[in-house]
Amino acid sequence: MASTTASAADAPTRAESVRAKGRLYRGDLGMWSWVAHRITGVLTFFFLFVHVLDTALVRVSPNAYDTVIETYKHPVMILFELGLLAAVLFHAFNGIRVMLVDFWSQGTKYQKPMLWTVIGLWLVLMIPAAISMLTRAVTEILGG
Repeated sequence: MASTTASAADAPTRAESVRAKGRLYRGDLGMWSWVAHRITGVLTFFFLFVHVLDTALVRVSPNAYDTVIETYKHPVMILFELGLLAAVLFHAFNGIRVMLVDFWSQGTKYQKPMLWTVIGLWLVLMIPAAISMLTRAVTEILGG
């Protein structure tokens, strides 16, 4: 009796061949937006946590507080400030997009164009900020 369906013995071979060809789901832009939103939220939370701790240090030991503040003035910290700015800007813009998708009746229809708008706004603000901050860091490192 002929059958048009594959046998159970062929199933693992087909599954392995699909994986070998690279057909696993790797996500689309929306999934990566979701991941980036979570990561930037956690990074912002940890910054705020450290900020509260180092500010509270002024009551415990003003000298220790001054030492911590001096370390923040190191030119390498400008890279961390740039990362913080990038995370906060993306998280804020993407959060507005998420609220629009959730609460605007047309939100789901326009979620992909809104995501491209978020990325565009983020780039428009981050590129000049990065140039300015990195120029300042290089100038301070080279002693200008």
